[in-house]
Amino acid sequence: MNRYLELWQLAKSYPGPSGEAVIVRDFDLTLEQGEFVSLIGHSGCGKSTVLAIVAGLLDATKGGVTVAGREIDGPGPDRGVVFQSPSLLPWLTALENVLLGVDQVFADRSAADRKQIATHYLELVGLEEHLHKRPAALSGGMRQRVGIARAFALAPKVLLLDEPFGMLDSLTRFELQQVLIDLWSQDRKTALMVTHDVDEALFLSDRVAMMTSGPAATLGEVLHVPFPRPRDRKEVLEHPDYYRLREQIVSFLEDQGHHGDDDAGTVHAAGQTVAPAPADPASAAEARSRLAHPTRSRAARWANEGS
Repeated sequence: MNRYLELWQLAKSYPGPSGEAVIVRDFDLTLEQGEFVSLIGHSGCGKSTVLAIVAGLLDATKGGVTVAGREIDGPGPDRGVVFQSPSLLPWLTALENVLLGVDQVFADRSAADRKQIATHYLELVGLEEHLHKRPAALSGGMRQRVGIARAFALAPKVLLLDEPFGMLDSLTRFELQQVLIDLWSQDRKTALMVTHDVDEALFLSDRVAMMTSGPAATLGEVLHVPFPRPRDRKEVLEHPDYYRLREQIVSFLEDQGHHGDDDAGTVHAAGQTVAPAPADPASAAEARSRLAHPTRSRAARWANEGS
């Protein structure tokens, strides 16, 4: 395996009044160059903690992260991050927000070249008519497009996405998922994305890494996603393996919710919620069936909304 991004024996803990609070332990995951992997699990299991460690925004208690054979030591331009909230500077325009990073990474290029780079990526995400607008004049979806353009414009080796569409409505989320995957397909940057959305993970990813529930969460299972690329939402939904794979993820998450704390959190499946499984096995089986086999009319609606 080409170990382009490697997370080995990651652990994160904090001192607490009654002893050490372990958030993540013994977390191992390797991504090949050009691979897109989603990290999914219940709220509070440590997904964003893992991503923050990879981004260099948080120090690991144990273990480490290597990118292209080099161990990271803090944040760097080799890792572009797309946050759930775009975190744009409100006094700068969309173009100026993207230029802020481009000017630092490509300091040896002319000002005209740097402006062209920033403009190019904003155009790729469909904002060619909004370059000179400030965040207050942009919709939530447009602001997230700026965040995506900003990450790609840095030409990072690795793309990190922390629930990038979690704050958006369904139609905008479907649209930006397609924008992201189209942009990613141009050079296939190695990507690690945190998500709560089962269907989003299946649509975007080459593999889905599932985390156990906390405390002391770790990697549970890894699912290979066989859908060919480039991907079309309607074709993915109609793939003969789609619902089987979806059921496998939902079943894992339900099992984690059932064996975890009562407030282990929720995971979404196409607008539905995967909560801790019912204690009655028959009720649990019925819930899994509803989640794993949504009606064909609903599947058709998702496809139409995403087209």
